[in-house]
Amino acid sequence: MILFEDKDIIVCHKPSGIPVQSARIGQKDMVSILNNHLAEIRESGEKSQRNRKEPEMVRVVHRLDQPVEGILVFAKTKKAAAELGKQITEGNMKKMYRAVCCVTEKARSQEWYAQDKAVPGSSYRLVDYLVKDGRTNTSSVTDKGKKDAKRAELSFRILKTAEKDQKRYLLVEINLKTGRHHQIRVQMAHAGLPLYGDQKYNSNWESYQCSLGVSEAGGISESLMKGGGRKVTELALCAASLGFCHPVTGKSMTFEVEPKSEAFYIFAENDL
Repeated sequence: MILFEDKDIIVCHKPSGIPVQSARIGQKDMVSILNNHLAEIRESGEKSQRNRKEPEMVRVVHRLDQPVEGILVFAKTKKAAAELGKQITEGNMKKMYRAVCCVTEKARSQEWYAQDKAVPGSSYRLVDYLVKDGRTNTSSVTDKGKKDAKRAELSFRILKTAEKDQKRYLLVEINLKTGRHHQIRVQMAHAGLPLYGDQKYNSNWESYQCSLGVSEAGGISESLMKGGGRKVTELALCAASLGFCHPVTGKSMTFEVEPKSEAFYIFAENDL
């Protein structure tokens, strides 16, 4: 889970399903997991470290939604948190996501899709205005001039395509230009390319759930079993790359991971 750690920061790969920080008593989250990790280090370390008046604790710099897996950097000092926060504010922290999208009729009817049939290598840019509904914890695309509407921009590139059970799917690489609430999920759904497994923004998500063939030893089999196996309902979204400058040394750092979620199994036969 931990990709890098020094006295200033911890970089880790968050699994899907675990929140970054939870208010629920007893619920496991990344903050508690990492704080327990630091406590174990203190207990096994030098006496001077165990007797510190201010025990080392991680500080949240940025977040991923609970169903999203991927790379996160946490600060271990106030100075590191402030510097990383500044990089985010100034747009100097670079994030790249990978996602599996379901191709709907809405996408097929779009002019940008019809021009090249959305083949591997095709790149697109989406600009919308989003408004958040705090009561339902959702966001939606709205008109530019509407109250509380915020500009949202992203670009995405198609890496691969797949056909399963007469449905078409795209493996895409997404680069965020802004950081809005549920931005990727909302904008891709509005473009007719809702994310695989997204039960919040993909109204027809059940029709895109393919059966996952499971071998006797467990895990993904070499081929899908139509009408058999089990349904994968995880969200196919992974923060696969994160780039920033070390908050103390200034060294440029980039971390990359491969999606581990079973939601990416549609493309499992090929290297991601």
